Amino acid sequence: MESLEGDVEMKKLNVFVALLLISTPALVQAEGLLDWLPKGSSSSAKHEKPSDSAKLLTAEPGESEMYPQVSHEGRHLIVTLQSKKASVISRRAIENGDPLNVVTDDARAVDSARWYQGDVTFLSQRAGSLGLWRKAADGEGVVRRVKELQGEITQPILLTNGSMIAVRFESAGKTRSKASSTRDRFNNWLVSGYRSEIILVDQHGSIRVLSQGTNPALSPDGEWIAFSMPVGRSYHLYMMRTDGSELTQLTDERSVDVQPTWSQDGKWVVFTSNRAKADMRKSKNSNWDIWAIDREGRNLTQLTMDEARDGAPAVGKDGRVYFHSDRKISKAEKALRNLKGSTGKFHIWSIPVVK
Repeated sequence: MESLEGDVEMKKLNVFVALLLISTPALVQAEGLLDWLPKGSSSSAKHEKPSDSAKLLTAEPGESEMYPQVSHEGRHLIVTLQSKKASVISRRAIENGDPLNVVTDDARAVDSARWYQGDVTFLSQRAGSLGLWRKAADGEGVVRRVKELQGEITQPILLTNGSMIAVRFESAGKTRSKASSTRDRFNNWLVSGYRSEIILVDQHGSIRVLSQGTNPALSPDGEWIAFSMPVGRSYHLYMMRTDGSELTQLTDERSVDVQPTWSQDGKWVVFTSNRAKADMRKSKNSNWDIWAIDREGRNLTQLTMDEARDGAPAVGKDGRVYFHSDRKISKAEKALRNLKGSTGKFHIWSIPVVK
């Protein structure tokens, strides 16, 4: 039975690779398309730890790099870089992870920076009140305010028609801990004492609640939002049009499915989940991995396999999935990067969907 289940999962993974090849035809000629598939996942190796072929992209001494986002042209990432001194939004070369420049060191940008038409948008209170601002990704030039906002808002997505999708926190009548310095940065879907909702802010500033939920992600065609909605202790993935219509549930499991993102062709949703080993009462006991599911709610596939916390995936045009993880860095990799001692931080890794 275990062998049969393993074969089924492998077939699902092959389907995932084949479908993504449709959106990346230039890569079809590459050799060894399935060489990256996890080894030792069959019943014959059940005493071995499952593994994947994730590659370390960024690792700065004494710093954490989290929440990678791929630029529209596919050549750059922005990541949240955190150290003891400060937190900034850093632009990186996607080919090797090299830092190019700091986009902004605004405190509110940490949970709100997004790519927008080659620029970066982020929340800021630099003018005395909350607003959505826009700046060139190279960090140079003027900074323009796009919208003036009110309330506990985060994770904004600026739409091409001038409206905005965002997450708004409303008090749940419990002890508030939003400003706590001990907040787990891996978890950006839950703030103790608050409930979250997806809102639409139109061109004139009027606000409409679209759904309960968090972690919205805009589809490549700009017409759909994938997001996560809490149901009891679980979180399920949903999608809907940007006006809130055609609400559709994608996942339904006793697990936490969060941080969705879209494949480049819009046919797949890649996300963070603890479904491989879920502890619904103590999140720290769960195993967090990257998964994928097609937009019809079929072909569920596990992409990463590690005992560490893998999260916040982003899909590049190069056929790789980028994510942050606190998995161990090998001695050889440390020597190559001149890293000494224990890193103990989150860094950006990637895994090929097509090799």
